[in-house]
Amino acid sequence: MGARLLDIVYPPVCLVCREAVATHDSLCPACWGAMGFIERPYCERLGLPFDRDLGAGAVSLAAGADPPVFARARAVARYDSDKARSLAHRLKYYDRMELAEPLGRWMARAGAELLTEADLLVPIPLHRLRLVSRRFNQSAALARVVSRESAVPLETMVLERVKPTPPQVGLSRTQRAANMQGAFRLNAEKAAAVHGRNIVLVDDVLTTGATVNAAARVLLRARAARVDVLVFARVVEAA
Repeated sequence: MGARLLDIVYPPVCLVCREAVATHDSLCPACWGAMGFIERPYCERLGLPFDRDLGAGAVSLAAGADPPVFARARAVARYDSDKARSLAHRLKYYDRMELAEPLGRWMARAGAELLTEADLLVPIPLHRLRLVSRRFNQSAALARVVSRESAVPLETMVLERVKPTPPQVGLSRTQRAANMQGAFRLNAEKAAAVHGRNIVLVDDVLTTGATVNAAARVLLRARAARVDVLVFARVVEAA
């Protein structure tokens, strides 16, 4: 009864276009079709979608030419989709905290194979100055939902962002990597939580991989067994 009353007062609308839909936290058919969901076949390392099935365990040319520090990456949708990019921006820049719930649930499904083997979730941290200005860490908000959906423990204090890096927008791949050097350090009090564990790093968007590579490198130096990456959206380059 309470749910029906809530639907009358606040009728469910599409997360993107605000058209009427049947249930809350969902998409209308048009936005669903344009979301750019990433499904198999894709590169086992980078999660980049293939145009055709290249067989089990296929790895993209990009992964072979420039192997990432992390083991595997998975994403819900392509960042070049206007719909996915809109949702990521609303969560990150417009305080739409309620979007963490549906986006996090989609991430838990997209990263199911990583999460079944994971011991710990670690969100990419913000520098304290950025956290003050933004008021919340969108990666931690997403990770909390993923943790609840997957039952994988979450630890938000494993990594510390010690370098107030400028925005990465507009930087080349090389510039992004240089920008992130020394950006993270391990919280010494959490070292035991990392040693020998399979860790999934959680972030909102994956572009060149500079940020997650820098974070993964710190965790692997702390003797993590493996580091995977789970994001909501990723930039898709030719695979």
